[in-house]
Amino acid sequence: MAHIFLASPHMSEEGFEQEYIKEAFDTNWIAPLGKNVNEFEKELASYVGAVDAAALSSGTSAIHLALKAAGVGQGDVVICQDLTFSATVNPVAYEKAIPVFVDSDYETWNMSPEALEEALKKYPGAKAVIPVHLYGNPANMDEIMKICQAHGVTVIEDAAESLGTVYHGKYTGTFGEYGAFSFNGNKIITTSGGGMLVCNAEEEKAKERMAKVRFWATQAREPARHYEHKEIGYNYRMSNILAGIGRGQMKVLEQRVEKKRSIFAYYQEHLGALEGIFFMPVHEDERANCWLSVMLIAEDCPVKPLDVMLALEQGDIESRPVWKPMHLQPVFAGCDYIDHGGVAEDLFNRGVCLPSDTKMTEADLERVCGIVRSLWEK
Repeated sequence: MAHIFLASPHMSEEGFEQEYIKEAFDTNWIAPLGKNVNEFEKELASYVGAVDAAALSSGTSAIHLALKAAGVGQGDVVICQDLTFSATVNPVAYEKAIPVFVDSDYETWNMSPEALEEALKKYPGAKAVIPVHLYGNPANMDEIMKICQAHGVTVIEDAAESLGTVYHGKYTGTFGEYGAFSFNGNKIITTSGGGMLVCNAEEEKAKERMAKVRFWATQAREPARHYEHKEIGYNYRMSNILAGIGRGQMKVLEQRVEKKRSIFAYYQEHLGALEGIFFMPVHEDERANCWLSVMLIAEDCPVKPLDVMLALEQGDIESRPVWKPMHLQPVFAGCDYIDHGGVAEDLFNRGVCLPSDTKMTEADLERVCGIVRSLWEK
């Protein structure tokens, strides 16, 4: 039987991506910048409702340049969600700033507002807060924004996994001053590699800040005939070819969101009745994109997460653990951590990310569920 991926690239059946790539080849706009880059920025900003956007080489670079735009520098404190991938936090280290990790809550699996409030009281001079919309599930942005506004701290949303997610009528990535998206190969849409930074400030400020981001992303080259550099720059711009893939993928984004959500609903229906099984929380007034469907196993259940992952692996099916919390990562040993009952660590210990590939058939889903159910039948 065919291998089932956790999440893999899914090009449009209509070939939208190839049309934009062909145009880039036909006009010889192969190098970075060009029509596809400009249009991809406009199309994504329009889709999510952001004021402006900059197409970059990765979601990580988007977070990095958001931190620079927010004025984060050496010795500054940045409050980070503990339960996330290291790419959320690595850019803080690039700027020699100090990450402080904040626990999650069970209501969202994302940053706990109570722990965030405690962190900002402990670090009143914090320069930025980075909440994450884990696995496409939105954080409690109403409370997070209220707290951050009261403390006058910049919010940078890590929306790498949540393109297409709607929280209380707005797309994730547009609540904070900045939002970072990823188009890595495993994301809901992909450019093979790439990211986007959006800015949600007042229009004139947003345009000014995104112009600065584009400047940094193209090696901070000054407008002179010769090569003049007054600041350190980065090679962070997205290429015109990759932006063409992104433009084609935008045309099928809503289809991908609906497919991801149907996968999650299938797992809920066919595995939810197993004793000791729970799924990541979804709320009626939100539309999570369900990038990955995550199953939680009760602590006292005889079947353990590793049992599920090994059984799926034997069936040539990919799965993975929930992200290991940042305060447990050796590279961040010694960083402060604001606990809220050990939620992040508990989710890591008990969670399994199930295959959520948008090319999966119903037969594939039943194959996954059959293997999982067999562990409960022993």
